[in-house]
Amino acid sequence: MPAHERKIEIAVGVGRIDGTLVMPGVLIPGVLFVHGWGGSQQQYLARAREVAALGSVCLTFDLGGHAGTQPQRETVSRESNLRDVLAAYDTLAAHPSVDPSAIAVVGSSYGGYLATILTTMRPVAWLTLRVPALYIDTGWELPKLQLHKEQDLRSYRRSFVAAQTNRALRACADFRGDVLLVESGHDDIIPPEVIRSYREACVQTRSLTYRCMADADHGLSDETSQRIYTTLLAQWLGEMFASARRHSTDAPVTAAAAHQTAANAPIEQQEPEAPPKTSV
Repeated sequence: MPAHERKIEIAVGVGRIDGTLVMPGVLIPGVLFVHGWGGSQQQYLARAREVAALGSVCLTFDLGGHAGTQPQRETVSRESNLRDVLAAYDTLAAHPSVDPSAIAVVGSSYGGYLATILTTMRPVAWLTLRVPALYIDTGWELPKLQLHKEQDLRSYRRSFVAAQTNRALRACADFRGDVLLVESGHDDIIPPEVIRSYREACVQTRSLTYRCMADADHGLSDETSQRIYTTLLAQWLGEMFASARRHSTDAPVTAAAAHQTAANAPIEQQEPEAPPKTSV
């Protein structure tokens, strides 16, 4: 098997020396998991292990204002959380085994919203959005918790939003990779109009796969919904990775044009993604 080499610098005290990292010739995909508001990376670890078994490097992390940085919850903004996502992406892309042209981002709710914006700032081959949230563009630097006081998000989310009027939807309109969009049939936070806005914004994607988990709620609070989503995600990413390997001399390409049509086929999945502690 041919080897892959990467020139590196090694810090020694205050100086640096040159080195060459020699690795197996085949780099593998990277997968970044972005949790929702009120969640944590803990929710994704079991799912990440399943996806890693497909032959990928997975990274989960805690957004600022969550888990170990919970005291910052009152002050974190969309801007600061987007910086968290960018830093996590850069860490994953820098891993010596990761192919930087084959990175998938998996986001849920608020994490899905941030993931779409990430695609305008970093290369993303595959984008998974589960019940992605939607926010008004104004007040970008305001504390996230303040948005529900400053903006009528409930009304905004209950009407169709044109892609050109919203930063996240514009990102979807410009995205040319493959997208998996997952809706929950019993979602009391993200109404169907938001999913429709995201779905209709994806006009240039290589493929768009849409699934509605008819019996699931927003946070996938029952074990069955967890298992179904995990299996759906693993199957979709497995197909994307296999297709990319078959076209290893080109950019990753989808294997199934049929994914352009909607389907509600039940598939099996794993591990509770605790419902958000506040509205997203």
